[in-house]
Amino acid sequence: MAGSGTEKDRSITDDDHLNNWFGTTGLGSPDREDIARILTVPFSGRIKGGMKPGKKIIVMGIVDPEPESLDISLTCGNLEAPPADVAILLSARFAERQFIRKACVSGEWSDEETPIPYFPFIQDQPFRVEIHCEHQRFRIFVDGHQLFDFYHRVNSLPSIDTIKINGSLQITKLG
Repeated sequence: MAGSGTEKDRSITDDDHLNNWFGTTGLGSPDREDIARILTVPFSGRIKGGMKPGKKIIVMGIVDPEPESLDISLTCGNLEAPPADVAILLSARFAERQFIRKACVSGEWSDEETPIPYFPFIQDQPFRVEIHCEHQRFRIFVDGHQLFDFYHRVNSLPSIDTIKINGSLQITKLG
């Protein structure tokens, strides 16, 4: 996997999350140190088989006590030069209380979409983000509530094969 050289090759499947990886590889149950080492921020991991309608990505974590922002992106690979297409970038900006979303295709960023009914993240509190892939769009849920839809800019859903997470958070579970 290309990148900073500090990122490990990690992947998630349709029905797995990191807590199950150890059991399926014959290494036994993970302890807290193993999970913390795998779920370090910044995180970059492979989405096994890429995205497809019906597939969902779940990110669970805890917002830092003094957060600035947190970013979750689904990309087509992990290239830095030329940069990979970004199917969706979700960026929570705490000072502005905005949850921005946009995409980048062939080096061109789309306009930011900003309207949300409410800002769903609270400092020092847990959260659960679900990204549901449908034929025409991603449907985004936070803590079980649908927050918004984001229509696909990247047409080849299976090419969306990487998840990146960065910012003011601790990841507790990924699936």
